[in-house]
Amino acid sequence: MNTQCGNDQDNDALIGKAQIARYLFGTFDAMAIRCCIELGIPDIINNHNRPTTLSEIATGINSSSVNLDGLGRLMKFLVHRKMFDEIPQKDDGEGETVYSLNHYSNWLVSHTNVTMAPLVMFFTDPFMLSPLRNLSRSIKEGDSAFKITHGDDIFDFSLINSEFNKMFNEAMACTTKFTLDVIISNYKNGFLGMKGSVVDVGGGTGVAISEIVKAYPHLKGINFDLPQVISNAPKYDGVTHVAGDMFKVIPPAETIFMKWILHNWSNDDCVKILKNCRKAIPTDIGKVIIVEIVQQYSGQHDLLNDVRVPFDLTMFAYFSRGRERTEGEWKKLLEEGGFQRYKIIYIPEIVSIIEAFPI
Repeated sequence: MNTQCGNDQDNDALIGKAQIARYLFGTFDAMAIRCCIELGIPDIINNHNRPTTLSEIATGINSSSVNLDGLGRLMKFLVHRKMFDEIPQKDDGEGETVYSLNHYSNWLVSHTNVTMAPLVMFFTDPFMLSPLRNLSRSIKEGDSAFKITHGDDIFDFSLINSEFNKMFNEAMACTTKFTLDVIISNYKNGFLGMKGSVVDVGGGTGVAISEIVKAYPHLKGINFDLPQVISNAPKYDGVTHVAGDMFKVIPPAETIFMKWILHNWSNDDCVKILKNCRKAIPTDIGKVIIVEIVQQYSGQHDLLNDVRVPFDLTMFAYFSRGRERTEGEWKKLLEEGGFQRYKIIYIPEIVSIIEAFPI
């Protein structure tokens, strides 16, 4: 009898079973993080400005009947997931265990300039979770799981549901802030070499273009989006808000900036948008800056690639025509849209910067 072979098979079976169980219980990862934001735990610890005891956290929660046992179990789970650091009580049993923020949970503090809290609340909201139960129907029948569940595409749904629209805009604004910090710091020469005006196509409420203009005041910023979006956009120094439809015409400018826009649309739609970009920029100095994921299905399991890969399934679930693309797919789209030359700039983020030139 080959004992070694049997042991290997048993070990493989154990690993396979444990991995599936890990994925199943992964739901608790996202919901435990949502729970700690809802309870205000990161803010409570941050406000103490020092490691904080469980009883101090409980006192800071807006409730007169906090379940201290449940809170402790939540914190043990989050410490195990490395979301917080734990300093155990003394060996003699005196004193309480204290908890502190770390480089994970710092991103969950709500009242900071860069926070992921709105993004967590958006993706763990029932509006976003319920469509995932219809993923198989989406594959069998067509349409996105979101549309099957809610009756409308995500953009149309946001027009008729103010609560969802608010969450969506807050989530997009927060991703813009922390992503743009990385973009600006890694694309300094790209912005410095630009002249004239920059149009942010699909710029939402103008967060991105306002940050670009603030960092590079020699540029004139134009925030371009649908009328219902522009109507809620605040005023920014150096930024003009322009309402319109990118499928019809894009305001003329030396540079066009698009962050996480094209991945929402089909290949044909992207070509239409890119052709309108081509018409909007001058041939001699114009360029389009596209900030998107460049998928790499190489089997490598670095941290950023492990985030990029699920994004394509995310787009499939929530957007009827959305998808993430490989470099080859981007090259084809750009050529069909009128851009014969491109350059990809990889940055320490899940997205990359794609510069596209008409000549």
